[in-house]
Formats: sequence, structure tokens, C-alpha cells
Amino acid sequence: MMQVKTLAVDLGDRGYNIVVGCGVLEQIPVYLKPLKLSRRCLLVTNSTVDALYGDRVRRVLHEGGYDVATCCVEDSETAKSLDNASRLYDAALEHGLDRLSAVIALGGGVVGDLAGFVAATYMRGVPFIQLPTTLLAQVDSSVGGKVAVNHPLVKNIIGAFYQPRIVISDISTLKTLPLQELRAGLAEVIKYGVIWDRNFFTYLSKNVSSILSYDQEILQNIIVRSCEIKAEIVEADEKEEGLRMVLNYGHSFGHAVETLGNYEEFRHGEAVAIGMVAAARIAQHLGKISPSEVDMIRDLINSAGLPTVIPSDYSREKIINVLFYDKKNRGRKVTLVLPRKVGQVEIYRVKSISELTCAWEF
Repeated sequence: MMQVKTLAVDLGDRGYNIVVGCGVLEQIPVYLKPLKLSRRCLLVTNSTVDALYGDRVRRVLHEGGYDVATCCVEDSETAKSLDNASRLYDAALEHGLDRLSAVIALGGGVVGDLAGFVAATYMRGVPFIQLPTTLLAQVDSSVGGKVAVNHPLVKNIIGAFYQPRIVISDISTLKTLPLQELRAGLAEVIKYGVIWDRNFFTYLSKNVSSILSYDQEILQNIIVRSCEIKAEIVEADEKEEGLRMVLNYGHSFGHAVETLGNYEEFRHGEAVAIGMVAAARIAQHLGKISPSEVDMIRDLINSAGLPTVIPSDYSREKIINVLFYDKKNRGRKVTLVLPRKVGQVEIYRVKSISELTCAWEF
């Protein structure tokens, strides 16, 4: 029987645990009890996840003594909007949430980002609980405290650093995750191998078919290792003043692709996959990485069933224009995370537009 694994994110008084296991949603009140929350809470989810797990989570919370109000948003990246944040503030006020009341995110990265943004700003900050139900959320967006909503011009530009009080990742929820969503989450897992751990990258290469077959033990292994890597980086640089920027590998071009697709044409992980290959190509043209290492990165992304090429109908000019809005930039200079080899990356300030165009060269 698979054992529940617990990891600690050491951030002093903002530290928290990440719980990873099968069936842990049934134990939510046990994990929440030490947090000494007030009785009322707001459950934020989307219609898809609510139909699958909403009644179960509400039952468990009710049995644990919590009075739950639910707010559902659309199952789309467009849900990360200021309009929806306002709806959630209304729901929190109507339900009488106070400063010890929790905002609980049940869903993927969109739900987590939106709910976290509301938790960070309602009454200047109330407890935030993550119940991620997608692979992408379990390995990435639920950990580290980045919360945000989108602006029509650029993704995640309105947000805060706000850590959850606990992350409870139930692997059994991945059984209902469509394969395309599982693949999208795997992009972020591959990212961890490229930026930090070559042995982990090799493990992924050997087990990609088992991952895509929903092997529960291997899924737990990759979720735990991904969270360990992210926790180590966040502990060293919580607010992205230096090292944490490496977590954005693939995200500069990825966010540009998402933006030009109106957040609808590509899933986040699919866009990041495209961005990882684009950044690797630039690194190769700059002489920072060997062609064989680039092939390794591209081949694993391919084997995961993810896209590797910027769509031909996305003009270079528009992609590059969006890159200039990236949050990592300093002094209007585009900043990229470029691989040196699998397991090692660097932060690079782009010197000319011509360097960016290398992303389209094969």
C-alpha cells in the first residue's frame, strides 16, 4: 500500500507542509486542525472539478466542523480575472469570512492562482489552503506562493507572493485527469530535470510511458521529487530576486504563446514545452549548450506528446513584443533562462533582437 509522504517547505513562520498520497482528501480536517482556522471557509473550484470532487470535499469539511460556501468559476485560463476575483470577494463577505477563515482552492493552477490572489488580498491576507487536482498544480503552481490574475496584455502580471498554509495533493484525483492535461503537467516536471537534476531527467526518460499510463507509484515519485526541487529553490529565494528565476525556464516564450492564443489555444504546460525548446535553441546558437543536449530535451518533450515548435501563424514580431512585458525583465532588457546542459541553466540578459529570432531556427 502506498504511504503518504510529507515534505516541509522551510520559510520560517511562513513555512508549510506538502502532503502527497492517495485518498488524503478524506483526511482534510486532520491536516487543517493544527492551523486553528475559524469555522467558516470559502471553497473555490471550477464546474468540472466540482462535479467530480466538490460534494466529497464539502462532506469531509462539514464532518470536520467547517461551514463551507462554494464559488465556482469557468474551467478556463480566462477565469484568472479581476472580475472573478471581485465575485470571490463578494462571496467571502456574504459568508462572513474573517481573518482566520480559509480560502480553499480545489482544482488546477487556474483555480489555485485565483483563489490565492483573493486570499492574499481579502482583509490583507487570510489563510490559503491548496487542494490541487492536476499534475501541473501538484508539481508546480500549488507550491511556492506565487498567486495572480491575468491582464489582457500579459499573463500573471497582477499578483503577489503569498504562501499557502498547507498543500494536500491527492494522487487519486489524477485518475480523472484527461491524458492531454496529464501531458501538460508533465512539461513542468521535465523542466525540473533540465534546470536542476540530471538523474531525475533520466528517470523521466525511462518512465515516461508509465507516467502517461497513470502509474500511481511513479506519479507519487515524480510529484515528490518535483516538490523537493521547487521547495529547495523557494527556500533559497522566496521572492524571485535571483535563483528562483530558474523556475521560469520555458516560460518567457511559453507565456507569449499563451497570450497570443488568448489563453485558449494552448494549455499552460503545452506552451511551456514550446518555450523550453525555444530557449534551448537560443542557447545552442549562443554556444552555451551542445546540440546533443538540445536533442535530449526535445526528444523527452516529444515522447511526452507535447509540442516543440512555435506555431507558424504566430508572427515573430508579436511574440517578441510580448516578451518585453515579461516580469523577469530588467531595464526593458528581455531576460531568459537558458540551459547549459541537462541539470544546469543560467539567467541570460538578451543583447539583441537577433538572439531571440534563433528560437525559430532549426
